[in-house]
Amino acid sequence: MPPAATPAPAPDREAARGGPRRVRNPLLLAPAGAGLLTAAVFVLATALARSHPLGPYTRNVVDLGQQYLPYHAYWRAFLLGDTHGDAFLNWNSGFGAGFLGDIGTYLSSPFSLLVVVFPADRPELALYVITALKITAAGAAMAALLIRLRPADGRDGGPWPLAALLGAAYALSGWTFNHGASVPMWLDGLIAFPLLCLVAEWARAGRRPVLGPLVVAVAWTANFYTAYMATLGAALFLAVRLLTADTTGARARLAALLRSVWTVGLGVGLAAPLVLVVFSGTKYADPTPETVFAPAAWTELFGRFLPATANVGTPALFIGTPALLLALTLPFNRAVAPRVRYGWTAAVVLVTLSLQWGPTHLLWHAGASPNGNPYRQTFVLCGLLLIAAWLSGAPGVPRPAALLGAATLLGALALAARTSTDIDAWSHPTAGAALLLAALAAPLLLRGRARTPALAAVAAALLLAAQAGEAAVSGARIERQQRADVAWAPRIGGWQRAVGAEVARADAWPAHRTDPGPLPGGNEPLLLGGEGADTYSSLTTENTSRTLDSLGFGHYAKGRHPETLDNPVTDAIFSIGTRIRSAAAEPVRQDAAPRGTATATTTAVPPLVTVHPGRPAVVDPADSAFRNQELLLGASVYALPAVRRTGTTLTARCPAGAEVWFWAPEYEGTAALADGAPADYDGRPPATRAPMRALGTVPAGGEVRIRLVPARKPVLPRQSVGCLDRARLAAAVTRLTATGATRVTTTGHTLTAELPPGSTGLAVVAVPRTTGWRCAAGEAEPVSARSHRGLLAVPLDGRATRVGCSFRPPGVRLGAAAGATALLALAGTALVARRRARGPDGGSREGRQEFTGRPREARSRAQDADYAARRTGA
Repeated sequence: MPPAATPAPAPDREAARGGPRRVRNPLLLAPAGAGLLTAAVFVLATALARSHPLGPYTRNVVDLGQQYLPYHAYWRAFLLGDTHGDAFLNWNSGFGAGFLGDIGTYLSSPFSLLVVVFPADRPELALYVITALKITAAGAAMAALLIRLRPADGRDGGPWPLAALLGAAYALSGWTFNHGASVPMWLDGLIAFPLLCLVAEWARAGRRPVLGPLVVAVAWTANFYTAYMATLGAALFLAVRLLTADTTGARARLAALLRSVWTVGLGVGLAAPLVLVVFSGTKYADPTPETVFAPAAWTELFGRFLPATANVGTPALFIGTPALLLALTLPFNRAVAPRVRYGWTAAVVLVTLSLQWGPTHLLWHAGASPNGNPYRQTFVLCGLLLIAAWLSGAPGVPRPAALLGAATLLGALALAARTSTDIDAWSHPTAGAALLLAALAAPLLLRGRARTPALAAVAAALLLAAQAGEAAVSGARIERQQRADVAWAPRIGGWQRAVGAEVARADAWPAHRTDPGPLPGGNEPLLLGGEGADTYSSLTTENTSRTLDSLGFGHYAKGRHPETLDNPVTDAIFSIGTRIRSAAAEPVRQDAAPRGTATATTTAVPPLVTVHPGRPAVVDPADSAFRNQELLLGASVYALPAVRRTGTTLTARCPAGAEVWFWAPEYEGTAALADGAPADYDGRPPATRAPMRALGTVPAGGEVRIRLVPARKPVLPRQSVGCLDRARLAAAVTRLTATGATRVTTTGHTLTAELPPGSTGLAVVAVPRTTGWRCAAGEAEPVSARSHRGLLAVPLDGRATRVGCSFRPPGVRLGAAAGATALLALAGTALVARRRARGPDGGSREGRQEFTGRPREARSRAQDADYAARRTGA
């Protein structure tokens, strides 16, 4: 029989003219356009701010220079096999610190792998490119969501240029410039939100049961902290989509909800090997002071909708004036179904209110109010605003009444924000210019309903100039404000390279440690090599911080950033045999890479493992730092005089020729001997603790006079002065070397030491005792390590000649088990989905509405008709 008749295809005008047929796929054009626009505007903002690598000024503000830059430099070395440690342990920082938790916190994004493409001496360029690519990906992901987001009544999606423009607006929000660009790990959450909303759409339609959990797993692995916020936002997105769909019954809604929960559960389970390690690490991390949430004034909140505003204490809500105006038309746009208008308007209002209420603030931040930047979840609200803008603009240009209503709301918002202290001199002029261009574009677009290409092109150019220009100016101004208002570190230059070269030449690990010394920034051992005390991580353990504090080390970041201490006694305790001392050749500036010199000094120190008599004890942080040093050294090396205080002068008596050390961890100001150079102290509890410093030599008469110049009323410990006898210290070093390990070897996360025969007492390993360490003497079974005044300790009975310790991150076994279980469940889900796709007769059901819930969204209606006709005629 002849095949059934099929409808005649519509004439192809271009083919009739003999020209080539062009196929335009908005599903590809929207994300591609958003990505290109986002990248161009971000690079332009960097150039306008004159920031590196497109200008002379440093980008290394706050934690970008102190944490993320050093971690990415170390990550490159780790990936190329150039580090002492492995994925479990980092031997460089904090005298030995867990690394898997830091990977999950800072480095697990797939984008971070790109560091290997860049030279070792260009980590700043690598981090900038990674940041730009993340922001670009966020814009593309949002555009991909929008172009697939059809109204609840089944109407086709809107024009791809609008999706591209709004996707770029999301990626270039005030949150991105004010927070994400300087905290690159949070940018993975910016990418995750639209992707998780896509996963919610798949779950709602019963599609992609395997890809959905994989997307969730990648999002939670890349940065589980912001992925958690993005997941909450995607849950709200799904709830609104289910409630505003008129064709979905209660049973279908429940099925979609269950599919979503299953998808998220599988994805989080797959990410558990990293997530649970990070979660476990936070339990042992040095606790930061408890923060009580205080909502921002509504004046300040409204002001953050304007461009060029920056403040870590208020929500960064800028999405561009044209995009905001379009979002505000939704409540008034009668071209959109009422359930969609009211549902999405209510969602935006409720999320805005949730930013300001204590219980929902805790919900957004997983139950713990963060120290600093209490509005980290703001990117979710920015995304919801842009979804509202798309739903209002996708059916066509809103009518004048809707535009007038939105303009009224925008005017009221600007009026309410008139006294905001966050508003920059560029805020109102930039917003006004963008609004003017949008106002010029609106009538052209309204007349463009007659599809006049010239008018449409002019209107598109005006909107593009308004949105992109405003974002570029806003980004540049925010970056300039950050450089002026917050802490910063200089660009990497000759100073750091000189130190790195000395470290590479002198490093003798594990015979002894090499400390690169202090430089502006932090985490020097990660950036430059060596094995020092300096470390800055959200997972710095409480024991590490308290142990180093008790010995006279200083810290920043409320204890999570211990800094190095140039003291011969602690060098002996921690086997720091080589110390790099360096200095800048000129004043350190924001607009130049510093030059400097470095020299290495090597002294005799005991090995990493020494033998001590006595029983394990714990550090008493309230005791004297000088006494704590002596107890760990096992010898008395300080004269500890009685100190008299008269006003701002301290007097004491010590043996002539001894070194005077002054310890005042909470003191802010300077201290100096009578004719000596002043030493700076920056004690500002609880954020900053000042390290002990040497002031000079005791004069021949034995009288010590210390002159204080305090910045505020000085707070001094009971024993603030210690006078070091170098001869006693040399004798202690000789004794510990003779009785200590004859050979020490290390691998990625293990340490083994050979001891002299007959050793008794305690083998003390110069590594802070943190949870996860297991040790044994001889052939005994490893057990949880003991502590000797905060360091690893192994009891000796005189028979063992070898001790060994290994580190396993807390949570890694449970995480591995959870990940394996989730992987098995995902495999089962894939098998069930495949059997359903084949149907009861074993034939393929791909594309059938019974399986997908509706025809594939990637096909147009014409393609659907052609597909049905071909099946009928087969």
